[in-house]
Amino acid sequence: MGESAVYTADVLLIGAGIIGAACAYRLGERGLKVRILEAASAPAMGSTGKSAAGVRVQFSEPTNILLSWESIQEYRQMPEAAYRPIGYLFLVPESEWPQHHKAVELQRSLGVAVEELCLEDAQHIVEFNPKGLAGATYGPADGVVDPHGITMEYLRRSRTLGVELHLEAELLRAFRQGGVWRVETRRATFEAPYILNAAGAWAGEVGKRARLEIPVQPARRLVFATAPTGWKHNYPLTIDLASGFWFRSEGERVIFGKSNLAEVGFSTGMDWAWLEPTLEAGLDRFPWLAKTALDRKASWWGYYEVTPDHNPILGRMPGVEGWVNACGFSGHGVQQAAAVGRLMAEEIAEGRAATLNIDPLRYERFSSRARVAERNIV
Repeated sequence: MGESAVYTADVLLIGAGIIGAACAYRLGERGLKVRILEAASAPAMGSTGKSAAGVRVQFSEPTNILLSWESIQEYRQMPEAAYRPIGYLFLVPESEWPQHHKAVELQRSLGVAVEELCLEDAQHIVEFNPKGLAGATYGPADGVVDPHGITMEYLRRSRTLGVELHLEAELLRAFRQGGVWRVETRRATFEAPYILNAAGAWAGEVGKRARLEIPVQPARRLVFATAPTGWKHNYPLTIDLASGFWFRSEGERVIFGKSNLAEVGFSTGMDWAWLEPTLEAGLDRFPWLAKTALDRKASWWGYYEVTPDHNPILGRMPGVEGWVNACGFSGHGVQQAAAVGRLMAEEIAEGRAATLNIDPLRYERFSSRARVAERNIV
């Protein structure tokens, strides 16, 4: 690309993570000319590639349940997704049981199989200290996938539909002019009637460069890994809702973590000081973790893209012609990407998403009292 080159499209899609790739594929199916602008030197280098790879339907709000459930159905049919239904096990404190029970009733009413377990039955799945707990819930269709494999497959399908991927194409400035968005990068300029912001942890910064306020911030999250344990295990992704500590099997290892909710911004590297409070919470509930050894080289970090209510921002930007958001997933992007791709294609090609009501996740909620009160945030 020369410096004076101008490339046109119907949609400029910012970000080649799993959300951007799914959206590109579905837009390409609609016959739209799509160009993906990715700041990194390869796809899936941000939150997608650093994800703990879980997919679950155990949410408390209908929109989140359905976004995840419909995505899991698609991943089941995609060999590249490497979907493994290892399950999610929630250990629920006494104070949270009434609300959690209501969430299970909602999940079941939407056609999702979720089980309520007494503490004794839950102990047959994972050994834990039952102090302060009322019960557990288990989602047998929840599990893990290969986010990188899914992203690359969507991009492969996209290429067959004429979608073009531009790497090292960081959006430096974007402005609306003559009925199109004009995007400037270091190598070229791009023009299209639509921009779809799927920039993940960088979505807020992308908005600023277009003089838009998009409430998405990066938040570093750490995944600690043990050395091979020396015993056979197939632990589901288990979450102690009392502390926020989670873990699951990863081959012969156990991976685990706990979100530092005070951390916001582009911090980099492993925060080893956070290991102590993480382990303190983990050992209190799961004393057997003391038998494991940490493998620092196998541990990793990445970013959540968080919004004020920890729910994504989907759909058209109010009062801004041709700008659509699919960002702010707050750790739920991998598990909702397949459904979001279809919905954003509807939003752009048909004028409005139709197969699922995304109104609770639209930008307008931030200027009203109609916030989505999702309780099952990890």
